Amino acid sequence: MAQTTTALILSEVAAALEGGPPVLISTVIASPLNAAAAVGAKMLIRPDGSKAGGLGDDMLKSAVLAEAPDAFRRHSVETIYVDRSGQRLSRLQAAEGDVYQVMLEVHERPATLLIVGAGHVGRALATIGAMCGFSIEIVDDRAEYANAERFPEADRITCGRFDEVLDGYPIDANTYVVCVTRGHKHDETSLRLVAPTDAAYVGMIGSKRRVNAVLQHLVEDGIDPRAVERVHTPIGLDIGAETPEEIAVSIMAEIIRARRGGSALSMREVSRPRRGVAPEDRERPRTR
Repeated sequence: MAQTTTALILSEVAAALEGGPPVLISTVIASPLNAAAAVGAKMLIRPDGSKAGGLGDDMLKSAVLAEAPDAFRRHSVETIYVDRSGQRLSRLQAAEGDVYQVMLEVHERPATLLIVGAGHVGRALATIGAMCGFSIEIVDDRAEYANAERFPEADRITCGRFDEVLDGYPIDANTYVVCVTRGHKHDETSLRLVAPTDAAYVGMIGSKRRVNAVLQHLVEDGIDPRAVERVHTPIGLDIGAETPEEIAVSIMAEIIRARRGGSALSMREVSRPRRGVAPEDRERPRTR
């Protein structure tokens, strides 16, 4: 039975990494003395809440299942702490007693970073995005820019008119879209097609005056205001970025915050001792 469960877990993890539904693997990495759940016990959890395997302790299982929806949202790789009664503890609280430690790992295909615009910022963003584990896709209408020599880390490069390429382009909830074209007309054309999609993040570079005009045009032309409102623009976090590379860092920082649920505060200002931030502790991202 154990071998069958292990084989099932391995099979579903492999399918998730190939683009199938994500799965969460919970593994007991430490347990109290004489506890019911043994170190090494594993349970797979699917997005619909169904599971395979078990942890050997019903209260621990319930605590992990309760954490799973937010772990999926945060694409978690983290450790949680749970006492014998099933109560979730902070790391500081856990240090005071003998508790369960459970590693949560969401397995899924790499997130896609779709960069619309292959100029200097797009080039720097591709490099940094690849270093952060994203699958890089490039769209531009200039063959001298949209090519493998300029973007060796890209998994997909498409050269063509922005409206033709992005009309029907595969964008899902694991796609992060950045519009950094060479002109506001191209940005507006691109945004018109990507804003209404299921993308996890849509951002556009530009000054406040310029981007507000673009967003107003989209609303006037009938694009759902809710889709327009969620666009991150001006793009990035305020770190005083000036160079293309610094701007790329600013953009990737905002994308990671959107993906992981961080506060974007300086680490010395963060008191919560865990990866990510609980939903009740998060700042709502500013879209304008």
